[in-house]
Amino acid sequence: RRMSATFYVLSTLGGYVLTSALLLKCPGLLHRPKRQRFRCRHISHRGGAGENLENTMAAFHHAVNLGTDMLELDCHLTKDEQVVVSHDENLKRSTGVDVNISDLKYSELPPYLCKLDFLVSPECQCEGTDNRIPLLQEVFEAFPETPVNIDIKMNNNVLIRKVSELVSQYKREHLTVWGNVNYEIVSKCFKENSDIATIFCAQRVLLLLGLFYTGLLPFIPFKEEFFEIPMPSIILKLKEPEKMSRSQKFIIWLADTLLMRKALFDHLTARGIQVQWGKAKYKRAFDLGATGVMTDYPTKLKEFLHNYPA
Repeated sequence: RRMSATFYVLSTLGGYVLTSALLLKCPGLLHRPKRQRFRCRHISHRGGAGENLENTMAAFHHAVNLGTDMLELDCHLTKDEQVVVSHDENLKRSTGVDVNISDLKYSELPPYLCKLDFLVSPECQCEGTDNRIPLLQEVFEAFPETPVNIDIKMNNNVLIRKVSELVSQYKREHLTVWGNVNYEIVSKCFKENSDIATIFCAQRVLLLLGLFYTGLLPFIPFKEEFFEIPMPSIILKLKEPEKMSRSQKFIIWLADTLLMRKALFDHLTARGIQVQWGKAKYKRAFDLGATGVMTDYPTKLKEFLHNYPA
């Protein structure tokens, strides 16, 4: 009896492993691939924050003229409920004025400084002459055919509703993806307008990894259409490695090792989920199966893609 029980357990486990491995490589046997309304290899982060003042119309025009496939931007809500394009809620870094966007009417917003520091790399600065904080509707009007990735920066029901209304008004459900690293914000976005594609939040990324390493991933359906996350190893370049502790370096190495898995990316891609890496090493990201890269330097990425096979 003990031998037969052991055989049963082993055969069941073996069957599970084989089925999981098969479905990991051939997810179409279980899931219908998501219909991709647009596909993006070249994504300009904040319009290309390394080449123009971030989140400005000048940056967006520059990126679109270069041929970017998608604009990434951030949204906040003013006191008079205007949806504006800005990364920071507090404007101290970007304008020099210590005030929150939500405390001012749109007409009261101060202009951007002519030089801005990168949040992720303070030693780098970008210059520009277009120092006006734009409205989201201006972006929609200027680029009616360009996909836009909207980071909903605040857990604000009115902001989410207003963005949804603008997307519907300009008939851009098929050209828009929205979300945030916060689970609650993404849940509200999906509930507000399920016709707009959403990204995996941080909590769902961790869940996805857990499912991948336990073999359960091929069996689980997902509503998200975009897997979007920074490449962990790039942190070592953005910060000063000599000032980081061994434990910090180990955590970064571990995160990079767990996340950067070609089998995972290929599986997601086969299910119609686009894999986009931000702050990434271009060649490594695409070699591992990323469908797109989000960059602060759209000109550099364009030059790379010119020599990298599609």
